[in-house]
Amino acid sequence: VKRRRKILRSAGFFVYILRCSDGTFYTGYTKDLKARLKLHNAGKGAKYVRARVPAKLVYSRPYRYYKRAVKEELRIKSLTRLEKEGLVRGARRVKKGRSRRRRSR
Repeated sequence: VKRRRKILRSAGFFVYILRCSDGTFYTGYTKDLKARLKLHNAGKGAKYVRARVPAKLVYSRPYRYYKRAVKEELRIKSLTRLEKEGLVRGARRVKKGRSRRRRSR
């Protein structure tokens, strides 16, 4: 039986959130945060951001492992706008569903 080993990457990865010029958020992951931000603002990054430049980095968090960074990116993408704003404001870890507004009937 072979065991899988986690591959340690010395450079690490980053999960980041950009605030685009229209006020929307874009979430992604990268190995080189400065280069990725430069790429986005040059109009050569993600298609979503191209039409919404300039984009400002409002949140980033380092990860040692690629898999953890990708999982966190997906988790953040599933959050509501209010939950993402909480994350950007400094809440350590926002749980899904905590900041949703209740509808009055």
